Amino acid sequence: MKKVEFKHIPVLKDEVIEALNIKKDGRYIDCTVGGGGHSYEIARRLDNGKLFCFDRDSEALSASKERLKEFADKVTFIKANFKDAPKFIAEKVDGILIDLGVSSHQIDEGERGFSFLHNGRLDMRMGKDENIKTAFDIVNHSTEEELREIFFKYGEEEFSKIIAKNIVKSRAKKMIETTFELRDIIENSLPKKVVYSRGGASKKVFQALRIAVNGELDGLGEALESFIDMLNVGGRLVVLTFHSLEDRIVKNVFKKEATDCLCPPKTPVCICGHKKKVMLVNRKPIVASTRELSENSRSSSAKLRAVERV
Repeated sequence: MKKVEFKHIPVLKDEVIEALNIKKDGRYIDCTVGGGGHSYEIARRLDNGKLFCFDRDSEALSASKERLKEFADKVTFIKANFKDAPKFIAEKVDGILIDLGVSSHQIDEGERGFSFLHNGRLDMRMGKDENIKTAFDIVNHSTEEELREIFFKYGEEEFSKIIAKNIVKSRAKKMIETTFELRDIIENSLPKKVVYSRGGASKKVFQALRIAVNGELDGLGEALESFIDMLNVGGRLVVLTFHSLEDRIVKNVFKKEATDCLCPPKTPVCICGHKKKVMLVNRKPIVASTRELSENSRSSSAKLRAVERV
């Protein structure tokens, strides 16, 4: 088995650590450990504390275990979808980090089928051994209407209708097997001025497929609610998002849980009984600095939001 090298630059590293407000004896969860960049910074600030690291990707867990081996007594690794964390951890914790981005390794490894920049079989599963539909399955077996809806809903692709139509037409002659085959179909479906001006004409469709394959938005709001309930008073939930759909869900949940009464404005007396659970650490999302943008282009769409349990 080949040794997998994770080239990993943690996005908004300093801002994430500041938002977590780490206590030396605290309990923390990194929901998507990836290459371990954020987890390393958390672990090295702990004395008697504990860090739980989740990931769906076996390769990510192996790489992060190696990176964090000096903190072996403080760190526990768990192979699971982060949304299932409450099933594994019964105790209250002092901080939770959710980084919803795809790791650089997954994008750069062509055989994972995530990127239109690297040729490989269409796959896109966060966990290579997960028994779920792959991008190949969705592209080759979904109806034209299902494809159109996926591209429009998850990728906000304005040309979803013609792209879906051309995919169905192409696969009638031959199954669409690779990322480059799909990329060519997408680019041939778009006006040339769009292809040349986008800086990645296929990006929206590939994003949409990745979200659909991994169910990234399914139950995200409910998971955030669960994580808030796992926090000790003063504990922080920090979330990094990389596209508007995720950020909208996070923003709405945080806004709801930072508000006492949710009754309609003209209701004379509160009848909902809702009590706020958190306060907003930052009212506007934190984004990458000019310096970080110049060093790591993948931070360009990142937004950080954080709340503190009250």
